[in-house]
Amino acid sequence: MTATELFFMVFVMTTANHFGVKDITAIAALYSGVNNQTTRAKPKDAIPGTSRVSKRVRGLLKNTMFPCGIKMPTWIGGYTPWTVERRMVRKVSTFVARTIPLIGEVVLAADVSQIAYCSVRDYNAIARGSDKLW
Repeated sequence: MTATELFFMVFVMTTANHFGVKDITAIAALYSGVNNQTTRAKPKDAIPGTSRVSKRVRGLLKNTMFPCGIKMPTWIGGYTPWTVERRMVRKVSTFVARTIPLIGEVVLAADVSQIAYCSVRDYNAIARGSDKLW
């Protein structure tokens, strides 16, 4: 077995051992924030469509506002630093609906980094000499 094949097998085994219920929840949270649902007419500068989580949360919390006129930050327009915009909101439902997908993305990003770290660690424990990474 070559060093590359060994690393691939370690990476696959680490990934298989890692995934569980929290990852399924994170994927569901991330998917629920996709703007693929039709909605009412919006202002010209708004992103078209709405998400499933937004419809549900807004239905439950209606027009509940944060106390004392507090505004909380939310992010819209994508999940990359190049496409995202920060918007301050007063409605609890808007804050929750925009934060749930972000939490899913953070959990999945942490999973990817943890899988990569554990794969390299386990591979280096098995590999010999110059085949080791770092």
